[in-house]
Amino acid sequence: MASLKDMRVRIASTKATQKITKAMQMVAASKLRRAQMAAEAARPYAERMAAVISNIASAAAGSDSAPVLLSGTGRDQVHLLLVCTGERGLSGAFNSSIVRLARDRALALMNEGKQVKIFCVGRKGYEQLRRLFEKQIVGNVELRSVKVLGYKNAEDIAKKIVGMFEAGEFDVCTLFYSQFKSVIAQVPTAQQIIPLVIEEKEEGAASASAVYDYEPEENEILADLLPRNLAIQIFRALLENNASFYGAQMTAMDNATRNAGDMIRKQTLIYNRTRQAMITKELIEIISGAEAI
Repeated sequence: MASLKDMRVRIASTKATQKITKAMQMVAASKLRRAQMAAEAARPYAERMAAVISNIASAAAGSDSAPVLLSGTGRDQVHLLLVCTGERGLSGAFNSSIVRLARDRALALMNEGKQVKIFCVGRKGYEQLRRLFEKQIVGNVELRSVKVLGYKNAEDIAKKIVGMFEAGEFDVCTLFYSQFKSVIAQVPTAQQIIPLVIEEKEEGAASASAVYDYEPEENEILADLLPRNLAIQIFRALLENNASFYGAQMTAMDNATRNAGDMIRKQTLIYNRTRQAMITKELIEIISGAEAI
């Protein structure tokens, strides 16, 4: 049985841990608001960009000179998984849920006889994926030194991905990230970005849409917009991940603070009972000694 001194040290240690988790919860809460606003502000632009490209791509459908980022290589053998995770932990299942989704997709593709390559964005995803797929990892980008996420960060990643695609290193690229819903809900998401998936319009909507004449030609516009759209989708994923991370961390630290409080109450109760039992024992020994004399 632990001594009273050990119990006091344990209670003090738990209280110190509780102060740390409470402080981390408050920091995450303060950063969550800005991260959430940035993620929500990026959604309309990314969705509008996708709609514009969809309209132009439908007008250029059937053309032999369509950009390869839209039409693809015509093969489906080599898959690149672009896995975006956080740089830090202490955020519950935020990182592991994204890694689990990417790992399941990689294993499913490998079982089908496909070749899988992985490009990691974020330290935590790289650390977890290299345990099973060290040979498949072809790139890793860490953003620990970045204080504020900017479009330039996503653009640099997009240039590397496009360079690999133009070099013929893969046929299909899928982006993995966590979509922010609320503080307690972050949804792991997989989105194919190369070749770009164009949503088919309904027949009624297609017949009611206007017919446009493009200058320059549709394929020339797409050649410029598709790499930019790739960077925008990656930037959106990074912003969604950032908001999801702070939401998950806020929830995890709140739970840790509550658990620390429960532990302190239990430890204090045990300490008081032990101390009372020791005092009672000493009193009995004194009384017994006095009666013996």
